[in-house]
Amino acid sequence: MDILNAIGNTSLVRLRKVVPPDCADIFVKLESENPTGSLKDRMAQAVISRAEEDGRLKPGDTVVEYTGGSTGTSLALICAARGYRLRIVTSDAFSLEKRDHMAALGAELTLVPSEGGLTTKKLILDMIEVARKLSREPHTYWTDQLNNHDAIGGYYSLGEEIWSQTKGEIDAFVHCVGTAASLRGVATVLKRHQPGVKIVVVEPAESPVLQGGRPGPHKIEGVGIGYIPPLWDPTLVDEILPIKTDDAKDMARRIAREEALFAGTSSGANLVAAMQVAMRLGPGARVVTLLVDSGLKYLSTDVYRSK
Repeated sequence: MDILNAIGNTSLVRLRKVVPPDCADIFVKLESENPTGSLKDRMAQAVISRAEEDGRLKPGDTVVEYTGGSTGTSLALICAARGYRLRIVTSDAFSLEKRDHMAALGAELTLVPSEGGLTTKKLILDMIEVARKLSREPHTYWTDQLNNHDAIGGYYSLGEEIWSQTKGEIDAFVHCVGTAASLRGVATVLKRHQPGVKIVVVEPAESPVLQGGRPGPHKIEGVGIGYIPPLWDPTLVDEILPIKTDDAKDMARRIAREEALFAGTSSGANLVAAMQVAMRLGPGARVVTLLVDSGLKYLSTDVYRSK
């Protein structure tokens, strides 16, 4: 057994206090239980393992990625455990805790400046371009998360865990989209088991591109990249809900105080959307969503920072 065996098999718990009366039960998967406190440990393990298996990544090579932080931290965990050098392209738009966590695990950071600490399409494209240049160096493997289909397979286990833990009694799955890999991996498994399960996607209301709207700046870290992600598969999706950044932050604070669940902004967005779905479905139905990561990653941000 090593640290990588601790990835996955996270708890599923039912919300008890923030859920309005006369609505469906809402269950949340506690992905903060993974070693770095994020669901991204699943995809990082998958993309590195598969690159090793087919020879794209060899002993002594360097791994490169662009990331808002959680993917980078997860890659740093895997690379530290497997003995690879890791170079991460990130930005001041993302929390200091995430950057410090990556560095603590041995990642070498390159920072791309943002526009006022906001996530924008330009920032994402600038980060990708810096990573592309680094990837041209010899003995380098670029995980390229937005285009890496190996990431989808890393989330099949998450879908199977949800199916098993609910005993197949699930009416809707609700989740934010960043790369779309986790949404696609879970949705593929759930639809295979039960074609009628409703898959509801969450995106920032300030940047509703999945619904055909214009991209805009927002502060829901790790999601809403400002354009349609290459791994997006609309055939798996039944509905798209836009959630405002402020509502997502408020919900993250609420579940900490009322449910003792400590999570980040995208988890707050997931829960705001899950409640909308649950109120429509009504009593007796079951809605599942994810607490994507730990609130420890956001203590320096305005989600939790004392005024």
